[in-house]
Formats: sequence, structure tokens, C-alpha cells
Amino acid sequence: MYRPSTVPYQEHRGFRRTFTLGHLSLGLFFPLEAFDGDIPSMLNQVALAKRAEELGFSALWFRDVPLRDPNFGDVGQVFDPWVYLGYMAAHTSEIALGSASIAIPLHHPLHTAKASASVDQLSSGRLILGVASGDRPVEFSAFDVDPERRGEIFREHYEVIHRAYSTSFEPIRWSGGELLGADLIPKPTTQVIPMLVTGHSRQSLDWIARESAGWINYPRPPKMQRLIVENWRMEVMKQCGSIYKPFTQSLYIDLSENPSTPPTPIHLGFKLGRDHLRTLLESLEEIGVDHVILNLKYGKRPAAQVIEELGAHIVAQFGVKARPGTN
Repeated sequence: MYRPSTVPYQEHRGFRRTFTLGHLSLGLFFPLEAFDGDIPSMLNQVALAKRAEELGFSALWFRDVPLRDPNFGDVGQVFDPWVYLGYMAAHTSEIALGSASIAIPLHHPLHTAKASASVDQLSSGRLILGVASGDRPVEFSAFDVDPERRGEIFREHYEVIHRAYSTSFEPIRWSGGELLGADLIPKPTTQVIPMLVTGHSRQSLDWIARESAGWINYPRPPKMQRLIVENWRMEVMKQCGSIYKPFTQSLYIDLSENPSTPPTPIHLGFKLGRDHLRTLLESLEEIGVDHVILNLKYGKRPAAQVIEELGAHIVAQFGVKARPGTN
């Protein structure tokens, strides 16, 4: 029988709320609304976040989109992710707060370490740090980052952040600077914050399996996703033994008022009724997906209605209260 080993981040409060081997949990992307165009209204977000927490969603997820590029059609939650994470941390108390994802080549690694450890402390250990290499060309030129080096910079910054969390007054050197005779404060609530890599971020699968706390990936048909999850599990076993490292994916949904509406494809997801959504989530759980982040952007109904319906009919099966070992 598979018995996962533990590492410090698995005692982290946000990780424990979100990830349980063999059980799929649900999160929501900000903004918690459906909207046309690329700029959401950002209205009623605190109330919706609190309600999601009450209903048993495991996590709320925040994106790092520093600049508006109309070619991408989406600016995330508009506000700076660290400011907004701190704001939402002050208005919630239990739900995990995840970044999906911080484009770490665009930011100084010590700033990222300082900001993330601050949010982790201020939220009493609820931050999950999803990181990525970035994919919007306009941002690389604006921040004076060579896009051809973003994979290399990603690895460097990842290591600096990890070491800044877990060491004190140890020299840290990288191509962009050095930390000598000083220390990062605050430290995270655990030795390290769980850091999940998004996509490949220009890294090999063996590197991601070895270095990360988990993998955030993209939605695919269950049969195709099964192969990716199986490859992930095998690579984690090869690199780390029986340490549990979760597999997360996003999913856009347009939830129909009719529970039996069959699925029809939309961008990175489906328009469907809740009965078919439940079936899809059950199939993802069966193939080993640990967490699904729902995005409501392309929906036609008010987010409040959708969140209530999910809470009443879906989260009961996949939410925090349904997880083994929870009350």
C-alpha cells in the first residue's frame, strides 16, 4: 500500500486544507464573477470569498498579471497579487490562499520571498505559492527580462526563494545579486511555503518532481489527463520516493441552470449542468487529480448563484467537510 512520507510543507496549514491523497478538493479563481472583455468589475469579492469559505471550498487562487495586454483578454483580479492576498487574508480565516501563479522571473526573488512569507504569517499559514516562468511577451520587455533566459532565471529565483525561507544568515548568491550578512524576515509558518510549479515553466519533469511541492497543470480530457497524472506520480516516486506531491488543474465552467445540461466545450472547460460537472469531477478524482481550480469568467449566471449551487450540490462531496479526517 502507498504510504506517503511527510516533509515540512505537508504540515503547512494551507497545504493540509487543500490536498489529501486520494481525495479531490475544489478551489476558485479570482475574480469570483463572470465578465465580458478583459477587465472584471471586482464587486462583492469579499462577500463571495467569505461565502466560499463557509461552503467548504478548499482554496482561493490569485493570479500575477502586472500589465494589461488586450491580446490575452484577461487581467486576472486586477490588483497586485500580494496586496490582494493580504486583503483577502484579513477577511477570511480558514480557506487556503494560493497564487496561480507568480511569474517569478519578472520579480526580484527576495521581494517574492519577503511578500510571500509575510502573507503566510499574516494568514496564519494559509499561503500556497504557485510559481511560473511567465508567458506574456510585453511583460518581459517591460521588466527588462530576457524571455529566452526565463527558464534559467526561474530556476535561480526558485532556489533563492527556497533558501531564503529555510536558512538564516547563510550566503545566497545568484546571477542577479548576493545576500551576505543579512537575513530574510519574516520566515514562513513552516520551514518552507509549499511551492507548486505551473505547467513546465521551461523545466524538465524530473526537476519539477524533485524540487516542487506539487504540479499545477491545464485541463485536458480525463483519458489524456490520466496519462499525465500517471507520469507525474511515477516521476515523483523516482525522484522522491513515497513523498506525496499533489496534481492540480484549472477548469473554466459555465454552469447551466438545468442540472442535466450535457457538457459542451468552452475555452479550457465546459458549459454544463451540475450533474455532469459532478461526473467530470468524479472521473478526475479517479485518475488522481488532487485539486481543481474553477474559473467562472465565461459563465452566464451571477457568481453568487453559481457558488451557492456548487456549495449545495457539489462541494458536499468534494469540499473540506467531505475529506477524510476532517469534521
